[in-house]
This record gives sequence, structure tokens and C-alpha cells, in this order.
Amino acid sequence: MNFCIRSYKKELLDGETIPFEDIKRNMQELDFINTWLGGHNITVKGFQELLQKKKEITICEIGCGGGDNLAALVKWCNKKNIYAHCIGIDIKKECIEFAQQKNNLLKNAEWICNDYAVVQFEKKPTIIFSSLFCHHFKDEQLIAQLQWMKENAALGFFINDLERHWLAYRLIKTLTKIFSSSYLVKNDAPLSVARGFTKKEWKNIFSKAGIEHYTIQWQWVFRYLIIFRNG
Repeated sequence: MNFCIRSYKKELLDGETIPFEDIKRNMQELDFINTWLGGHNITVKGFQELLQKKKEITICEIGCGGGDNLAALVKWCNKKNIYAHCIGIDIKKECIEFAQQKNNLLKNAEWICNDYAVVQFEKKPTIIFSSLFCHHFKDEQLIAQLQWMKENAALGFFINDLERHWLAYRLIKTLTKIFSSSYLVKNDAPLSVARGFTKKEWKNIFSKAGIEHYTIQWQWVFRYLIIFRNG
């Protein structure tokens, strides 16, 4: 594996013929990984840095999967007496159906089964974010994605995604081999790392998107938290 360049090999989850039960198991294990390896904590941190002192907010996640990231944010907002209206966007109807059924914290959420790029809002969400979503795209597609997030977020957006690093690859490959019962997770989790980014690559993508005044913070374990504030 050459970690000097991004892999563009497709993940199994990006296929269109995966049985729903396999997708469901994949999402359950990803929630477990995000919980115990701190992925949800990074999402909450990005949200906090954009929130300011607002007590009512609309949060939109693109590539929402099973809604676990949104649920983690709502749980945090409930503790802080903040009203959060959630919008989850995912192109896979199985993910949307799973998210609708799974979590009482999201019973009032709005779900959109579509390509995020064609979604138009009557009122812009306060904050838009993605988690473990960007590495599914080529660099050219990400340029348009960043511009869409900037244009459609009233306050700003943040990204929680993977750093491409040989140690991260070996760690997740070992952990999933031992603990995972999902062939999707065993295949896609290490591949996701190989499809991840370096800080230099993120800077280049933002430059091509014409977006300035953002921050890139390295997070344990081998993640980047990127935050952009409008205005």
C-alpha cells in the first residue's frame, strides 16, 4: 500500500447491490467505532466551535448514514438546553429507513433520500457537516462539495474525516479483523484510511474551491477536523 497518494479504489458500501441486513450491520459497527474511538466526540467538538451562544439551531448532515452523528449532537444539545432540528441527507434509502427506525432522539428529524448536491433548502440550515463522507469522493468532486456546503450553511460547516497514515491503516485492519463480524467493515474500514487525506491535500482542495479562513485540526485517532465559518 502506497500511502503517498490517495487510493481511489471503490469501497464495497459504494456498490448498489448490498443487502440491507449487511448495510445495517455495517452502520451498527461504525457507530460502535465512532463511540469508542472518539469519532462522535470530534463531531461534537466541531459543532461546539460553530455554535456560538445559539439556543435554537438547524443541523444538516450530508451522507448521514444511520443518523448516529446527528443523534450524538442532539444528545449533547439536550444536556445544554439547546433545541436542535436535524436534517439528514443520504442517497441510500436503506440508510434513511434505518435512521428513521433506530433512534428516538431523531423522531422529529427531517430525512431526505437524495444526492445532497441537488437538495435545495427553503431556509438554510445553521450548520452543515459531514463525517467519514469526504473520502468517498475524488478531489474534483470535493471542490464542488465544499462550495455547496459554504453556499447552503447560514453559519458555517465542518468536516470530520480520516488522515491517510500507515499506522492508522494497520491499526484499523487489525482491530476489524479481530472484532468485526461485518465483511463490509473489514474491507472498507482500512480502505477508507487509504482513501483519506493529508493536511497538504486538504489545503490544496480548499484553495481550488476558493475558500479561505478555515481551520484544520488533527484529532486522535488519525482524523482531521476542518471548520469553516461564514462571514
